[in-house]
Amino acid sequence: MSQLIELLQIYGVLIVFGLVLVEQFGLPIPAFPILVVAGALSVDGELMWQLCLLAAVCACLICDLFWFRAGRFYGKRILRLLCKISLSPDSCVNQTEDRFRRFGARSLLVSKFVPGFNTIAAPLSGAIGTEARPFLLYAVTGAALWSGSGILLGVVFHDGVEELLALLETMGGTALSVIAALLALFVALKYIERRRHRARTAMARIEVGELLSLIDGGHDPIIIDARSLTAQGIEAAIPGALVFKACPPEQLMATLDRNRHIVVYCSCPNDVTAAEVAKQFLANGFHRTRPLKGGLDAWNAHHGSGPALDPVTC
Repeated sequence: MSQLIELLQIYGVLIVFGLVLVEQFGLPIPAFPILVVAGALSVDGELMWQLCLLAAVCACLICDLFWFRAGRFYGKRILRLLCKISLSPDSCVNQTEDRFRRFGARSLLVSKFVPGFNTIAAPLSGAIGTEARPFLLYAVTGAALWSGSGILLGVVFHDGVEELLALLETMGGTALSVIAALLALFVALKYIERRRHRARTAMARIEVGELLSLIDGGHDPIIIDARSLTAQGIEAAIPGALVFKACPPEQLMATLDRNRHIVVYCSCPNDVTAAEVAKQFLANGFHRTRPLKGGLDAWNAHHGSGPALDPVTC
């Protein structure tokens, strides 16, 4: 442990850069505590807080630009990929897309303080066509606010941080074991949270082929688009689909026949949002409701993605 603290004192700027970089790329390694430690060490002149701040902002900017370009070229696909590899629940993208739409690139000012939102803010900026100049302005400012707040906390509470470091140093290898155990516990809890979330939305799906058979057989199934408004602007809807978020759910359900087949789709991993909406329909007496397996991707695989169409509202 003493060697680790010595490394922080000698290579603190590089360690800050490296940890922030890997965290911003999506690995479950919290980098904020190292910023606090860096701020505490800077009080006694063992580190230069200015260099630590610059290193953290540069690391954030490298990742933000990478995800921004990925979102610009790959759109919704990169968002689904991020949600698949994330330890957050599978609905992480869908829950934050419309929040981003409301505030636009200004969301980048606070995105790094919000777990989950930080993961998708940059690629979502690229996917919806945010201009590079405002993106860079808000991304740099947001990174500076996030990094600076961590360093400032270290400066303000440097006595407490130094006492903690001294305690860890006396604990030797036990301290590293405790830190590793806490990190493993964090990852395990997020994994359990994700499994529980999937279990809550477990239900029978309908395949695209079966949906097409219902349409060809004259059953006239009602197709519900459960995607966020932002996602609807990125990819065209299934023709004739009703937009679930166009009006209050009870208002939409009041206009529908409970005996008809209801097919709900989304564009999120594991059809989580579609399953959640389908459960709402089932709870209100629509017993022929099922989410579409594979969502919009599965539909487009059969038909190809076409130009954006005007949504069918309530």
